[in-house]
Amino acid sequence: MIHRIVIDSNPYVSRFLNPTSVPGQAVKRAWSESTTLVSIATMLELRSVLRRDKFAKYVDQSKLAPYFEYVRIVAEQVTTNSTIRACRHPKDDKFLELAVDGKADLILTGDQDLLTLHPFRTVSILTPAQFLASI
Repeated sequence: MIHRIVIDSNPYVSRFLNPTSVPGQAVKRAWSESTTLVSIATMLELRSVLRRDKFAKYVDQSKLAPYFEYVRIVAEQVTTNSTIRACRHPKDDKFLELAVDGKADLILTGDQDLLTLHPFRTVSILTPAQFLASI
């Protein structure tokens, strides 16, 4: 069983926009069966992504603050101290840092820049579909 999970922004966005999507189901399962991990950097990115203009027509702004609060409350807050430069897209290194410092078992993502690193040290990196199939 996977116990500690870092969730990249894209599954969280999918969960917000379409809870029944495969990524939405994966996030729900992670919330109910594991400990999810967040850092200040990953929460800031999630807020930034969901406030992008391209999502404006899909996002009910009144539901954003409660969603961010829920993500924060159900997760374990991790202070990251590591500096990792391993991802070909440097903005994604924050998820690797969170995984290492939070002693994660898994990173849940749809981002190919992270998926190509599977496994990263001892951390599995899986798509939402792979995660759902593995349990």
